Amino acid sequence: MENKKILIVFTGGTISMSSDSQTSKSVISSNESDLILKIRKRFQNIELLTLVYSMKPSPSITSVDMLEIGKLIKDKIESDQIDGCVITHGTDTLEETAFFLDIFLSTRIPVVLTGSMRNFSELGYDGFSNLLSAILVSANPQSYGRGTLVVLNDEINAAVEVTKTHTVSLGTFKSMEFGPLGIVDEQEVIYYRDSSYHRQNLSPVLLTSEVEIVKVYSGSSGHLIDYLIKQPTIKGIVLEAMGRGNIPPIMVPSVIKAINRGVKVVLTSRCPMGRVRDSYGYEGGGHHLKQIGVLFAGDLSSVKARIKLMLAVNCANVNVEDYFEH
Repeated sequence: MENKKILIVFTGGTISMSSDSQTSKSVISSNESDLILKIRKRFQNIELLTLVYSMKPSPSITSVDMLEIGKLIKDKIESDQIDGCVITHGTDTLEETAFFLDIFLSTRIPVVLTGSMRNFSELGYDGFSNLLSAILVSANPQSYGRGTLVVLNDEINAAVEVTKTHTVSLGTFKSMEFGPLGIVDEQEVIYYRDSSYHRQNLSPVLLTSEVEIVKVYSGSSGHLIDYLIKQPTIKGIVLEAMGRGNIPPIMVPSVIKAINRGVKVVLTSRCPMGRVRDSYGYEGGGHHLKQIGVLFAGDLSSVKARIKLMLAVNCANVNVEDYFEH
C-alpha cells in the first residue's frame, strides 16, 4: 500500500470511556493518547493525524456539532490533503452523525465512523479492533466514492443503511435489509456490494430551522403536531407512521394545518424494514396523505429522514420537495 495520511477525529463516546473507580459506571476518560500509541505501531504506510473535537457521550452530540464536524473535515481535506478520515463517536447517535456527514460532505475521500460497545476498562474492550479496522477501511482505495461508512465488529456498512439494533451486543450495527457492504479480515478490506442509494448533497451554513419527529400509534391525536407548529423555529415534522405509511384519521386535520403554515411534513414507517408508499386510499392512508402534500422518505428511518429534512429546510434556494418523494 502506498503511503496514506489519515485524520482521526475524536468526539467522545464509550470508546473514550473507562469505569469510574467508585461507581464502576462508564465515564469519559480522554484515552485518545493510549489508543493512538497502541494503534500507530500497526501501520507502516499510514500516517495518523489526530484531533480532539470533543469528549462527549453521544446523546450530548447535537446537530450543531454534526455541522461543525462536517466543516472541520472539509477544512482538513483542503488544508492537510488527507487521504481519509476516521471519526470516533458514541454509538447511541452514531448513525445520525454518519448520515448527516453523508449528505453534507461531497468529497470522494473515505469518511468512516467507529466506536465501541465496551469501555477501556472492560474485558473485551472492542475500541482497539474497531479503530484499527476503521483506519484500514479509510485508507483502502476501494473505499473511495462510497460516501460515509460505519465500521464496527469488522463489518463495513453504509451510513444510509445502518442502524443500531441491540443495546449491548458487539454486533449491534446492522444493515437489516441489505447486509453489510463488506468486511475487514485481518489486514484485508473486502467489499461484497455497493450501496444503491443516490446521494444528494446538502450543505447549509447554519442550522436555524428545527425538525421534530412524531411517532404514530393506535389512537394517536394531532395534539403534538398542533403544539409543534406554534413554535417559531419548527420548519419540518417527520411522522413515523404505521406500516406502509398510514396514520389515524384524527391526525389528518393537524397535518393539513401544518402544511398550510409552511411546515414540511415527511412520512416514514415505524417498521424497521421496507418503504413507505401511497398504497392505501382511505383517510389517513398513504395515498390520501400524498394528495394533501405530505412528502415520502422512502426507506429512511425517522431519525435519518429528520437529518435530511433538517439539512434541506436550512439550505437557501433549495426546493425541499426535490429531496423526497411527492
